[in-house]
Amino acid sequence: MRRRAACREAEAEARVSPGAMAAGGLSRSERKAAERVRRLREEQQRERLRQVSRILRKAVAERSAEEGRLLAESEDLVTELQGRSRRREGLKRRQEEVCDDPEELRRKVRELAGAVRNAKYLVVYTGAGISTAASIPDYRGPNGVWTLLQKGRSVSAGDLSEAEPTLTHMSIARLHEQKLVQHVVSQNCDGLHLRSGLPRSAMSELHGNMYIEVCTACTPNREYVRVFDVTERTALHRHQTGRTCHKCGAQLRDTIVHFGERGTLGQPLNWEAATQAASKADTILCLGSSLKVLKKYPHLWCMTKPPSRRPKLYIVNLQWTPKDDWAALKLHGKCDDVMRLLMDELGLDIPHYSRVL
Repeated sequence: MRRRAACREAEAEARVSPGAMAAGGLSRSERKAAERVRRLREEQQRERLRQVSRILRKAVAERSAEEGRLLAESEDLVTELQGRSRRREGLKRRQEEVCDDPEELRRKVRELAGAVRNAKYLVVYTGAGISTAASIPDYRGPNGVWTLLQKGRSVSAGDLSEAEPTLTHMSIARLHEQKLVQHVVSQNCDGLHLRSGLPRSAMSELHGNMYIEVCTACTPNREYVRVFDVTERTALHRHQTGRTCHKCGAQLRDTIVHFGERGTLGQPLNWEAATQAASKADTILCLGSSLKVLKKYPHLWCMTKPPSRRPKLYIVNLQWTPKDDWAALKLHGKCDDVMRLLMDELGLDIPHYSRVL
């Protein structure tokens, strides 16, 4: 009641006389009064929103007659709040991890194995989910980097140089060796595909490799593949590593593509090979990626082709992805579990990783 009275009082103060308008606008006192009215109305709207929100959280049987009248008078607010609630629930469901039961997963893997055998040109897209078994956190999983940061929790930084290729990395390398996989497009910069033995020519590391630094003054660019992380001094828009080229003396730079940057290096990004592979692919297997970044690269999805001529898509991920509706098959399982079953179904052994050359 007090707010309504204050608002009426402010509106009275803010009334503009025809003479004031004719004189060329509002006086200072009239502008202040108008601003006061605006703020009071906004506060009334916020208070009404809080009231309606509290009522909607109650069970229908528990609402009083007065509360029922308030909801009837606030139809637009009720619609808005219910829409917000549905969006929140939808987002929550998308973040949940779902696992197929063992028998269903085996059935799906058998179908995937048939697709791998029959594919004429199979391209694999990999994300952070294939490296979690190497104790490297993903981004959007329950313990992912972005998830923890959004919750205000700290993210532990382990020594990634000690990480070893996972069963999934080694399986992909064997599938390529057996000519069942033609190219690998990775969002990861952890260098584990390279350590697994996958040839450089067979992969595109779209976001760079934390163990590779380059001299862009040399033609062609001179690469230095290290056994240590070259990014300890680099950051967004700051790529010099502090080391110099042994040939020309120029500053070396890392190869990492941060959010907000556009990758311009030929290698190890290898965009040319990635787009060529996507254009030739009749089958795409996505492993451990939310696809929220990859979906923004239309050349990887052959979007210029009619739907009937686009590659068949198979997705292995525990969470929802924006490409699920387009997939021929979605497997809800951990990448290592799926790849172990797949390699068994294909009758292929999985090589063991050894640091000893």
